[in-house]
Amino acid sequence: MIPKLIDPQSVAVVGASTKPGSVGYVILENLVTRFKGEVYPVNPKYDEVELWGRRIKFYKSLSEVKDPVDVVVIATPAPTVPKILEEAGLKGVKSAIIISSGFAEAGNAELENWVKAVAKQYGVRVLGPNCIGIYNAYTNFDTIFLPADRAGRPPPGPLALISQSGAVAAAIMDWAARRRLGLGFLANYGNKADVTEVELMEAFAADDRVKVITVYIEGFKYPGEAKRFLDAARKIAPKKPIVAYKAGRGKAAQRAVKSHTAAMAGAYEMYHGLFQQAGVIEASSVREMFDMAKALATQPPPRGGRVLVVTDSGGMGIQAVDALEALGLEVPEVPESIARELKRELLPFAAVSNPVDVTGSATDEHYKIVLDNLLPTVFFDMALIVTLMQVPGLTKNLAKYVIDSKRYGKPIAVVNFGGSELVQKFEEELEDHGIPVYPTPDRAAKALWALYKYGEVKRRL
Repeated sequence: MIPKLIDPQSVAVVGASTKPGSVGYVILENLVTRFKGEVYPVNPKYDEVELWGRRIKFYKSLSEVKDPVDVVVIATPAPTVPKILEEAGLKGVKSAIIISSGFAEAGNAELENWVKAVAKQYGVRVLGPNCIGIYNAYTNFDTIFLPADRAGRPPPGPLALISQSGAVAAAIMDWAARRRLGLGFLANYGNKADVTEVELMEAFAADDRVKVITVYIEGFKYPGEAKRFLDAARKIAPKKPIVAYKAGRGKAAQRAVKSHTAAMAGAYEMYHGLFQQAGVIEASSVREMFDMAKALATQPPPRGGRVLVVTDSGGMGIQAVDALEALGLEVPEVPESIARELKRELLPFAAVSNPVDVTGSATDEHYKIVLDNLLPTVFFDMALIVTLMQVPGLTKNLAKYVIDSKRYGKPIAVVNFGGSELVQKFEEELEDHGIPVYPTPDRAAKALWALYKYGEVKRRL
């Protein structure tokens, strides 16, 4: 297990710098200004420096740090790394994050093998090299060397991301921050000289703060890795959802993967089959991976695949039905006995078959009537609510009625189309109360499909 690597109390930064814009400067600023633990900057060039309105003591070497250190972050030229790692081992440091590049990905496999040998000799677990390391939103342990004003830091939340690519991880982190998406942990493993995605998955599976594990993968690198991934994922998936996106599917993309992190992309079909066996929910893009993860983190898995669609827009309702049926989900008709009751309570021109179209003349109460009459029944396993908040009869109370319908214990996803202040407030209110909102029907349908697939995974595994 590698808990200290993702949740340390103390960190030393070798290669810490006072030069703005440098990797060693950004990492040091992240940690000194926000990390809740102890920080020890290591660089023989400096003694004591004033930075960010405080006096900061620098150490000439790791051995000069008298206190215990949980993790050493190494951001120095590649040839210096083995010696620093040896010094960390002699000091008793158990985890290292090697930010430095210039190893196997640059054709220097010999230097990477030397790093592996030193780490093994001293029992130091290594993340990287050629990585951006760890972001822990709970303690602000943050080794991402991109300034926070350029790459936003997301708030703590139920999702964890494991990424083979550092640039993709940083872009996702920034994207999540702009959307207030709770990404509690991010781990980028780069060349994977030691710590693998399997161990990171196991660490996040054991952390109660993580509800869904997302994995961006380009390719396995060593013999037996696919089997280890399968065995670990099969144990984790029944307890905690894993959503994965495999990049590098075509021949040209596979060439790019090899030069990126020295991994072998392999035939996409192998990964597709592996995910299916392992109970991993597969996404076809990064965006889709987080659409699914958002639903899996907040909604219970459904008992079946029958979806109730409620809308105030006939056209959007039809799009929702198309998207759901294309994914193999059912949109069954409303039973005649309930349809008669709805006809009495809704507007005379409302459609009550499924999708239930409360029309552009609807009020909040019309949605409440439909949800209260249909969600508790055995005829529907989940609900897709497609709203155009531009409809004049709708108010902020609609969010309250949707949130109240969580009491029926069935998954709900909402489509909220538009950009006005009322639309945004409606979306924020729902998401703050654990109901996922999507801008288009196809994205919401895919999220419900992921919940349905995960229900199948739990039953199968």
